[in-house]
Amino acid sequence: MKKLVLSSRILLGLTFTVFGLNGFLNFIKMPLPAGLAGQYMGVMFTSHYLAVVFALETVAGVLLLVNRFAPLALTILAPILVSIALYHALMEPQGAPVAVIAIALWAILIYRERTVISWLFSAKGVS
Repeated sequence: MKKLVLSSRILLGLTFTVFGLNGFLNFIKMPLPAGLAGQYMGVMFTSHYLAVVFALETVAGVLLLVNRFAPLALTILAPILVSIALYHALMEPQGAPVAVIAIALWAILIYRERTVISWLFSAKGVS
């Protein structure tokens, strides 16, 4: 189990660090998709929304790589992964396998951290 968690943490951390930095440095050339997916990405890029997403991806990826504040990194990545999954499910299904793999890696790590985040699922508030 330790090797699975370690490899999942490193793979997920590298993925989000590389793609987060790519959003700023553009070292992996990716063409704009066609159709509705391209329009969506164009609006997200033009509005600078993606700059915030890339920054969050980079921070979360680095936190996972250095193995510090992993529950925080996983919490940051949760809505980003939901957005990625919905984007590929609804607009660009070709990239869906990559999204599924990223979600599986995230699920392995969040299961490992379940005791730390269990309070999120408490019915009563913090007092």
